[in-house]
Amino acid sequence: MKTVAERTNLSPNTLRYYEKEGLLPSIKRTKSGIRHYSDEDLEWLGLICCLKNTGMSIKQIRDFVDLSLQGSATLKARCEMLVDHKRSVEKHIEQMNLHLEKVTHKIEFFTKQYEDFTS
Repeated sequence: MKTVAERTNLSPNTLRYYEKEGLLPSIKRTKSGIRHYSDEDLEWLGLICCLKNTGMSIKQIRDFVDLSLQGSATLKARCEMLVDHKRSVEKHIEQMNLHLEKVTHKIEFFTKQYEDFTS
C-alpha cells in the first residue's frame, strides 16, 4: 500500500477509504492480509482519481464502478455517464475561464493604477 500511495500521491487512508466505499472492489490480499494492487487496480485507481479531480462525487464513481462490475450489458450506461460528466467538466472550465478573464482584467487594472500612483 505504501508503494501505491507514493506512486499515486494518495495517502494510505485515502486508499483504504476508496476500498471501503466500494471504489476498488477487486483488491486482492495475501494470506497475511496485505493488499496486492494489480495493474488493472492501478488503472482503476487512475480513473477514480481523474473522475474525482474533475468533480465527480464518490457516489457517482461508486455507481460507475458498480455498473462496470455488471459487465458489457452496462457499456451504454457507462458511456452516457462519462459523456454527462464530460459536459459538466466542460461547463465548469467555461465558467472558470470567465473568472480567469475577470481576475486578469483586475490585475491589469490595479497594475495600471499602481504604476500611475508611483510615477
